[in-house]
Amino acid sequence: MAEAKVLTWIEVHDLYASYMNDEHITKVDQAFEFASNLHKDQKRKSGEPYIIHPIQVAGILAELHMDPDTVIAGFLHDVVEDTDATLEDVEAAFGKDVAGIVDGVSKISKIEYKSASEQLAENHRKLLLAMSHDIRVIFVKLADRLHNIRTLGALREDKQKRIASETLEIYAPLADRLGIMTIKWELEDTALRYLDYESYHFIAQSMQLRRQERLDIVEHAVQDIQTSIDELKLKNVEVYGRPKHIYSIYRKMQDKHKQFDEIYDLLAIRVLVDSVPDTYAVLGAIHARWTPMPGRFKDYIALPKANGYQSLHTSVIGPGGRPLEVQIRTHKMHEIAEFGVAAHWAYKEGNFAGADVQNTDQQKLNVIQGILELQKESSDSDDFMESVKGDLFSDRVYAFTPKGDVFELSKGAGPLDMAFTIHTNVGTTTTGAKVNGKIVPLDYEIKTGDIVEIMTSANAKPNRDWLNLVKTRRARNKIKQYFRKQDRDENITAGKTMLASFLTEEGYDADEIMSDENALSAMERLHYHSVDDMYASLGFGELSPQGVANRFTEDIRAREEEERLAAEQKALFEEHQTVDVKKNHHNKKGDDRIVIQGIDSMLVRLGHCCTPVPGDEVVGYITKGRGVSVHRVGCPNLAAATEVGQRTVDVAWEDPEGNTKREYDADLVILGMNRGKLLNDVIRIASNTTKSLNSINGRIDNNNNAIITMTVGVRNLEQLEHIMDTLKNIKDIFEVKRAFK
Repeated sequence: MAEAKVLTWIEVHDLYASYMNDEHITKVDQAFEFASNLHKDQKRKSGEPYIIHPIQVAGILAELHMDPDTVIAGFLHDVVEDTDATLEDVEAAFGKDVAGIVDGVSKISKIEYKSASEQLAENHRKLLLAMSHDIRVIFVKLADRLHNIRTLGALREDKQKRIASETLEIYAPLADRLGIMTIKWELEDTALRYLDYESYHFIAQSMQLRRQERLDIVEHAVQDIQTSIDELKLKNVEVYGRPKHIYSIYRKMQDKHKQFDEIYDLLAIRVLVDSVPDTYAVLGAIHARWTPMPGRFKDYIALPKANGYQSLHTSVIGPGGRPLEVQIRTHKMHEIAEFGVAAHWAYKEGNFAGADVQNTDQQKLNVIQGILELQKESSDSDDFMESVKGDLFSDRVYAFTPKGDVFELSKGAGPLDMAFTIHTNVGTTTTGAKVNGKIVPLDYEIKTGDIVEIMTSANAKPNRDWLNLVKTRRARNKIKQYFRKQDRDENITAGKTMLASFLTEEGYDADEIMSDENALSAMERLHYHSVDDMYASLGFGELSPQGVANRFTEDIRAREEEERLAAEQKALFEEHQTVDVKKNHHNKKGDDRIVIQGIDSMLVRLGHCCTPVPGDEVVGYITKGRGVSVHRVGCPNLAAATEVGQRTVDVAWEDPEGNTKREYDADLVILGMNRGKLLNDVIRIASNTTKSLNSINGRIDNNNNAIITMTVGVRNLEQLEHIMDTLKNIKDIFEVKRAFK
């Protein structure tokens, strides 16, 4: 797979300038400047300037011809999460829509969850629900994920596999459901590269080895199809070959247990025409030239996929007796096939088409309605995400009712799943089912094209065994809701008892925590309609006591953290205490890597008064009986000592760039205007730039200015200067300098 080109800011500018008007171009340019200023001192894990990432995200969106607000959000999608900018700042500068998109993309980072999986699930839940309110949220997130996965090489192997797995489970299927195939294919191929590199490499190499042979076959087929189409005298026809994607070949090898040499349709022919009648005319011409393969024709024009995809697919015995897949669609269908829902939000002639989506293309957005329904039916974030992955992103089958209505179901679904999809009352009163006119058991697996008749009775009731028969989370939840209502009072009491017991074990006063006010707040955070519904779900076993307790105590835990930081700041500024903020800090070992010009075997030590680090200009001072003391040039202590006698010696760093893992202590003085949470901001920013924040001390002078001294561990001067530059950007800090003692 070819590496994607890294776009420059000018190239991205030219992309959106090619289709936007002057007013919108100016606004998007301002967003780049806004983001560039906020990210100017930040770097990615790869070491490159951070602003490169927002530029690439905006570039991907501009390639999709997205509207100005979406491209702006691409530039700004990380500013709230990774800089001091707030959503209010974004809204004031670029409007409510942009702020809403940025908020939807931003992670939930302010609340401390008790497990990483809980926080990850809540982040995904927030993203998907934000998408249901403004579909452009997911366009930005998909572009963000696409560039992130392109640059996975800079991360540790465990993170590479986690992100690649998450991409295959959530983001590639979401791109598929929204029909944005141009992004889906790259997400899948790149994720496979990190999850199963051997298989990826084998398929890529195998495709390359037989490439010319396949190209010759396809070229011959294209010429034959073009000749057949010419006889139809159609206009504006395009015929070309396209390679299969590596991940699709991998899936076919895995699912059908085939070797690479057993897969023949590695290339397909695509035919684009002007109208629907033309597609069927081309299909007839192709079937007249080559023998169609039985069972390999699919009409997605008469029966579109849920994401709006339309095309005719047929497999024929092509040139040389080899199987050949041909896809036939209109130019408009091809645009939808490549860009899906995004094509309906693309900027066109001075505005964008998104406003018309709700009326004209709602069937292509049914994934959003599905997300909203799952949100209502899911008990917590983990349950919600399992529902999304299981019901919305799984393979699909299409079944008919006797009246001809079409229902889309997850692969593996049975009659009960279809019954609850039709309506809850149909599901709860089901007595049996017929498929294609014959009675089938309720565990029958529906196949595409089946005509399913649900038999019902007004007196029928669900059976608890149904929970083991249904495949979709929606049907399972509906069955659980039925039985939960039967035992509602008992479940409410049990839920309250379980929560009180858990809170007591955690050291809280259960009566105080479980107040009406806290219960209402927790209910809203867990997305229930009433407090009793929440307690009933807990008692029924759909919610965990820990998950509910987390919601009840969120405000308390946040307040305790604020109080801890406030107490720490008070201790520093009012009592002049020094706080060791680096746990398990160990003394550094080894020599100081200083070379003394012309002298061997002499004891060397770094001066504690000026804390030199590799890259500093240094000078040595010969002490009496303690070897050579190394100081930064300009150290006041060294100047005072040299007035007595000339005892300096030339010294140099053996490794001035600090390429070893050794760290050196460096003392800083930070001056600023005293305000609340100033110390908190300093600690937070410093911790983001170094792993070794060793100590920090603060006091207030007579002019109410804060004077903070800090010791950090760094490898070299370049890292230290980066830390200092970052600290200077904190609000109300007016000077950061090296300390002399």
